[in-house]
Amino acid sequence: MKIVYFYQYFATPKGSWGTRVYEFAREWVKQGHEVTVVTSIYSKSDLTAKKFIEDQYFEGIHVKVLNILIDNKQSFYKRIWTFIQYSLMSSYYALTLKADVVIASSGPITVGIPGLVARYLRGRKLVFETRDLWPEGAIELGIINNKLVKKLSYWFEKQCYKASSYIVTLSPGMTKDIKRRFHISKVDDVTNAANIPLFSTPAPFPNSVVEPYNYAIYTGNIGMVNNSYWLFEAAKSLQKMGRADIAILLIGEGQQREELEEKAKREGVTNFIRLDLMPKDKLVGYIQKALVSLVPLKGTPVLDTSSPNKFFESLAAGVPVIQNTQGWMKDFLNEHQVGLTLNPNDPDELAKALIWMKDHRDEMQHMGTNAHKVAKRFFDKDYLADKMLKILQEVHASK
Repeated sequence: MKIVYFYQYFATPKGSWGTRVYEFAREWVKQGHEVTVVTSIYSKSDLTAKKFIEDQYFEGIHVKVLNILIDNKQSFYKRIWTFIQYSLMSSYYALTLKADVVIASSGPITVGIPGLVARYLRGRKLVFETRDLWPEGAIELGIINNKLVKKLSYWFEKQCYKASSYIVTLSPGMTKDIKRRFHISKVDDVTNAANIPLFSTPAPFPNSVVEPYNYAIYTGNIGMVNNSYWLFEAAKSLQKMGRADIAILLIGEGQQREELEEKAKREGVTNFIRLDLMPKDKLVGYIQKALVSLVPLKGTPVLDTSSPNKFFESLAAGVPVIQNTQGWMKDFLNEHQVGLTLNPNDPDELAKALIWMKDHRDEMQHMGTNAHKVAKRFFDKDYLADKMLKILQEVHASK
């Protein structure tokens, strides 16, 4: 098959971002398929470009790089402009690239534009990959408030699903939501994956400002959606409880990074520590030696369907998870006994949980062993790449 994948945030393991598309496409290429990814430059990826449009190759994957920079620290309108630029530019490739199946991977929802162009102007078979429930998430979080924009956004979402031969979601919660709202049968979840060999192979612990098993780790964006203030207030609570020996380590960047660092310095919260973004292979040692991995999100219903990379990578590393959504991740942690779900608005609860974990290493090691087992069973990248490939083959074979 010839597969064209529209995805704005492509990265390899040398970057500091999720590698789902890279891992899946590499596996499909190994099986003899041709894969072209049309992407842009994300600040957390490892891609760079000197020309406005460049053809690059990664282990047989053809990557068309549109030199349009997107950064989470950009203003709202600047980011919207980058989404529109990418969608309009990539629509040219929706018209010109040969494809048996086209994948449009959202968010942002604007990636549906090249998907619809490929479907209706070139008659390509479209698979829509839903990474976030756009625009529902943006509306619940107060990012989209205008009534007309809301109406247009919901209409566009419906058109993307209607045009698709199949819809792939990144979590069971998203699948359930789409089936309920749109009465679509051809929708299934292929969650984010974990590179089991990378995250389970023992890695050296870097010389660092934290000691092994004396810290909880958070990796990723530092911002409002990720409930980053919850982590700061928990570190502060630990100090008040006389347990500053337990640190909260953040590895990442984001809109709230500077203000939280300044706040920690001003208030003397020394166990709230941040390190810069780093490639996946450098990150592994920090995750493996963490007491627990933190997957915090703002307490809002749409985020209950989320599927963060850090959740899967932590389990692959044999590290339990603390998260605070009320959806499928909560059910998964409870069923397999690999972590805890806490109140997103109660930092004292998080502090007390970390103290218990630090003081009960035997129980935590048992939980970590379970975590690695379930990661191998449910979230191996090759297993999930094959699951999605079977969907693409079914779409290709359909009339």
